[in-house]
Amino acid sequence: KRINGLIPIVADVHFDYKIAIMVADVGVDKIRINPGNIGGFQKVREVISACKANNIPIRIGVNSGSLERDLIDKYNGVTADALVESALRWLDFFDKEGYLNVVVSVKSAIVPQMIEAYRKLSEKTDVPLHLGVTEAGTPKSGIIKSAIGIGSLLYDGIGDTFRVSLTADPLEEVRVAWEILKALGIRSRGIDIIACPTCGRTKIDLISLAEKVEKALENEKIPIKVAVMGCEVNGPGEASMADVGIAAGKGQGVIFRKGVPIKRLKEEELLNGLLEEIEKIKEEMGYK
Repeated sequence: KRINGLIPIVADVHFDYKIAIMVADVGVDKIRINPGNIGGFQKVREVISACKANNIPIRIGVNSGSLERDLIDKYNGVTADALVESALRWLDFFDKEGYLNVVVSVKSAIVPQMIEAYRKLSEKTDVPLHLGVTEAGTPKSGIIKSAIGIGSLLYDGIGDTFRVSLTADPLEEVRVAWEILKALGIRSRGIDIIACPTCGRTKIDLISLAEKVEKALENEKIPIKVAVMGCEVNGPGEASMADVGIAAGKGQGVIFRKGVPIKRLKEEELLNGLLEEIEKIKEEMGYK
């Protein structure tokens, strides 16, 4: 049932309500159904009954790609209002069936439509909301769509859970999700890298150095800020909020902590010097 006995399993069921009933009896941790394609009220009623018997929560997953035909006709297409009405319709049905162990989503592939739908839905219900931009695409564009759509709502205090949907390895989806949370200051895991965009004062290959720092630290769990700056004059001051960082000059640079330079190193020594300082910080903070 669970991976390593720890990770919850959510069954995402489309079209065949009998599969939802089957996995409810097996004992998954949550079931997502798409009311637009699961087969109507009676079939959903049977799914509710199975989940109620096993105390399994349900995500009512309204989706722009499978909205009910009557709502498409009513609103002359897929709109934010149509998504919201579908969600409220099903919430009312679940309420009448006596089962509100639910979370709701109103996902769309169109970012402004998705944001509008969630904002309107949040004004009409206190049920937990699961956020997401559906069919966001490959990482190149999908990360931007997800960061704008999900991030905008989280910043407004809307949303209880979310998924970043990418045409990519699921591990990349998780990485991006953590970056969204980190950028908003909601939750932090791992190192937050600050780096300047380079300018006329930059005398080293700062882009390559920043990429090497990011690669070397990608698996660290310690929640600190690390700066990679291309100027010894302004770098430490501009990145004084960083716990530790590099301010590089021509052929050399300084390692600084909280804006205060602590050592000067040759260019080829900067990366290792930074990593050594991070190890010291880990020891100070009790990380192994």
